[in-house]
Amino acid sequence: MSPHRFPAIAPLNRRGFLALTAGSAAAVALAACSNDTRSVRDLVLADSGEVRDAEAQRRAANAAVRAVSLRAEPTTVDLGGVQVQTWTYGGRLPGREIRLTRGEVLRAEIANALPAPTTIHWHGIALRNDMDGSPDITQSPIAPGGTFGYEFTVPDPGTYWLHPHVGPQLDRGLYAPLIIEDPADGAEYDTEAVIVLDDWLDGVDGRTPDTQLRQLRATGMSGMNMGGGMNRMNMGGMSMPTNPNAPLGSDAGDVDDYPYFLINGRTDRDPVTLSGKPGQRMRLRIINAGADTAFRVALGGHRLRVTHTDGYPVQPITTDSLLIGMGERYDAIIELGDGVFPLVAAAEGKTGRGLALVRTGAGAAPAADARPTELTAAPLTADKLVAADSVRLPQRKPDRTLDITLGAAARDYVWTINGRDYDQRTPLDVSAGQRVRLRFTNQTMMFHPMHLHGHTFQLATPGGTGPRKDTVVVAPMQTVQADLDATNPGQWMLHCHNAYHQEAGMMTVMSYLRA
Repeated sequence: MSPHRFPAIAPLNRRGFLALTAGSAAAVALAACSNDTRSVRDLVLADSGEVRDAEAQRRAANAAVRAVSLRAEPTTVDLGGVQVQTWTYGGRLPGREIRLTRGEVLRAEIANALPAPTTIHWHGIALRNDMDGSPDITQSPIAPGGTFGYEFTVPDPGTYWLHPHVGPQLDRGLYAPLIIEDPADGAEYDTEAVIVLDDWLDGVDGRTPDTQLRQLRATGMSGMNMGGGMNRMNMGGMSMPTNPNAPLGSDAGDVDDYPYFLINGRTDRDPVTLSGKPGQRMRLRIINAGADTAFRVALGGHRLRVTHTDGYPVQPITTDSLLIGMGERYDAIIELGDGVFPLVAAAEGKTGRGLALVRTGAGAAPAADARPTELTAAPLTADKLVAADSVRLPQRKPDRTLDITLGAAARDYVWTINGRDYDQRTPLDVSAGQRVRLRFTNQTMMFHPMHLHGHTFQLATPGGTGPRKDTVVVAPMQTVQADLDATNPGQWMLHCHNAYHQEAGMMTVMSYLRA
């Protein structure tokens, strides 16, 4: 199969989009089971002229093109004395870092050597819609033995990453950092390190993400932690007591028995070592690639000066620790002391943690179970951040408010948006140029890191100073509001970044309509 190449891209025809929107495998049953009564003529599809025009506006005439090749393949990896069979990009865990400069063009060819279809989603990038990697929305899945060529401009600097968007493949080893540099950066730090966090079960005692999902579906909601005896559905109002030292509540995940938690592909028994010199300022680019686990991150003997979240700068704030949900990214600068220090990512609400070492001098490594005192205080969360002046959205009233109610079935393992799972979704309509308010209302007893493809939004605050994000944690029984400008036409997935919630239905599409 020949890879698609920009600009001659034909990711999906209109009939294919209609069949998917219907949520039916049989196109002949479209009218009977569809919740979408719109005509495709009303939709800005991935192969539309509006999508091509938006990419043309992003791309400079002399933009450099950076070509990379990826191979998704079954692999045996060493997690640090533990050999597991999994799927990776190029036999590495994490996959090889891709690094570009803002405004460059990424040309990535992927070869699928897996026994299953796959795609690549470029998480956080405001890219052209037909390169987003959403199966059957922006492209057909890449069949086993097939190839596909992704090509798009990277318009915004920051810390991003890539992963598949088919089934629970995210909970294997298919992920890699994607770093977009800003030529103006560098004055505030001397060195940097990319930190990728993960929860790991694939290949351990015969487990895979697919068997885990089947187990969750077989057990249903009744066999899970219900948050102190309460059902996962809200039975009353939206207010609930909050504990700043347990910001996610008492139900921190559906998989409470992950065998390992990793930092840069290694367990705490054989951790990766980051090297520096005393007095250096090290920029940490922290990515949570986990499927079901939020992490509380701290560096023993140091404080973190948080400078960015989800790629966008914030007014720097210093903290002992920070909380990072699945799909989120944080950048922090540390002033290195002299010695060997534990960088710990404690699994929030679970037993276990990931460990890396920061070495700047002589000395014995801390014990594998070392727990920095910095982890004891309440962690920094996104609602405490203030956007840098340069990235705040202009003050403007919303033209449209989209209510996004997060729910769950009472018995079956089904997670919903606005009372529907993905197959029966009702799309969220927007029009180009609108200021759109997203109102996430969590009616469950579990947190949900909600991610929107192709856009960033700004957390809504009275002064319009909330941080820019593409993934936001919505705590149990809480409401989060965020504003975005509809400037990137197409059909865009919006979903919970818990991989198992996503597969169990908590996903929909934000759909641009033609003017």
